[in-house]
Amino acid sequence: MTATSTMQHDGVVGAISKLDRDNATGLTADDWASALDWWREAGVDVLVDDGVRDWFAAPPAPIAVTAATVAATAASAPAALPATLEAFAAWRLGADAPEAAWSGVSLAASGPAYAKIMVLVDCPDREDGDAGALLSGTTGRLFDRMLAAIGLSRETVHVAAVCARRPAAGRMPREIEARLGEVARHHIGLVAPERLLLLGDATARAVLGMDRQAAKGDLRAFNHDSGTTGAGTTGVVASLHPRLLIERPAMKAESWRDLQLLVKDWKQ
Repeated sequence: MTATSTMQHDGVVGAISKLDRDNATGLTADDWASALDWWREAGVDVLVDDGVRDWFAAPPAPIAVTAATVAATAASAPAALPATLEAFAAWRLGADAPEAAWSGVSLAASGPAYAKIMVLVDCPDREDGDAGALLSGTTGRLFDRMLAAIGLSRETVHVAAVCARRPAAGRMPREIEARLGEVARHHIGLVAPERLLLLGDATARAVLGMDRQAAKGDLRAFNHDSGTTGAGTTGVVASLHPRLLIERPAMKAESWRDLQLLVKDWKQ
């Protein structure tokens, strides 16, 4: 119950006590207070509306559901995502992608189409647009060293971004995060990797529905029913983006533990 509703509750109980003293009802103040508590537990915590209500007015007529309404609703719903990785890759860079209206260029995924390990970042960095590839420049060089430390390289992993284009603010907009997460999860299902590395907090939130801080330290299961392998499970590790490691080198130890977890008990 809010502070305002608490004051309202106490004020009403005081008024009820006066009514009880005046013997206006056959109920005691405790009876009325008990009734108010019951309504509060039921979720009613305001005693008045903000505006005037005409309780005797006729109820509004129900909105008729017409064929045009149904058609308009269907037209506004997102179209089904492509069922093959090849078609999805073309769609991801086309005019129907969620971020197609943003400025800049869309960056395609790289690496083997059906790699056993997939790496997903939140969005391209500023220098990625000039390079025409994800994880370029200083961030990319650190990423390459991270892969090499666990016996991998860009030639063996599938690298993609939740946002194919860089957002104007440089981070994934919350209002489109749910749709981008749906697209990313579909992408993962089509690749059907054995292991998935999520780099960055926004990436973990889009795919797993939780922040990296909540997801870290565990090899989480991602169930998918598409891709070349059919129904299957991918082991997921949420870790730190290389750009953050450049800013905070002391966090590299945590990143190293995540990389070890990614390949633990995994046979190349």
